[in-house]
Amino acid sequence: MSNIRKAFANGKAFIPFITCGDPDLETTAQVVRAAVANGVDLVELGIPFSDPTAEGPVIQAANLRALTGGVTTEKIFDLVRDLRRDVTVPMVFMTYANVVFSYGSERFISTCAEIGIDGLILPDVPFEEKDEFLPVCRKYGVDLISLIAPTSAQRVAMIAREADGFLYIVSSLGVTGVRSHIDTDIPSIVSVVRENTDVPCAVGFGISTPEQAKKMADLSDGAIVGSAIIRLLAQHGRDAAPHVGAYVKRMKDAMR
Repeated sequence: MSNIRKAFANGKAFIPFITCGDPDLETTAQVVRAAVANGVDLVELGIPFSDPTAEGPVIQAANLRALTGGVTTEKIFDLVRDLRRDVTVPMVFMTYANVVFSYGSERFISTCAEIGIDGLILPDVPFEEKDEFLPVCRKYGVDLISLIAPTSAQRVAMIAREADGFLYIVSSLGVTGVRSHIDTDIPSIVSVVRENTDVPCAVGFGISTPEQAKKMADLSDGAIVGSAIIRLLAQHGRDAAPHVGAYVKRMKDAMR
């Protein structure tokens, strides 16, 4: 069983997204540990990028704060090494192809394996172009996680059949951000996924309330929350960890 699968082994998975280095790496470490202490099953760590095309204003601002603060890929690798001294839940990186290319794909992915990163999400790499990274990911045992969008339609079955780790179902068209309601027909996407793979699937983009998290987790294998957590970081800065911990607990309790 891939390490990522273990996140889905005990019921519905709650997955927070945290931008590394917002407002600084010490805070990121505290926030990750607070989230884990309150029951998250897998952590998605964002490596900041100057042009995060999939992100809405909340996460764009977090990227900017982190980059202004001088965060680098190398420093983020060191952060993960530190976290791995006591954090045992699976962790994945979410970033952009350019970040991996500029570091050197093989060097980046082999370092992920070495420091205990279990998977990689690259939202700007279309399914048809994933072979740019897939062989290297498989070589080092890092799951390349595919996204399924509301517009994937006929491609859902194909993406599902080739999935590694877990499938990230994008709940809404457009960029990340908090939404008051989600209109996408998630059940029909999930049923196509289920027909084609036993790889778990989790829903992200737009989830912010315990009610939404429960609803999406009931329809799939888990819920991914980013902007709502990043908003707490923007609000509380270096004091954000206990606030994130309390928020995670409410979300996780709703999903049990």
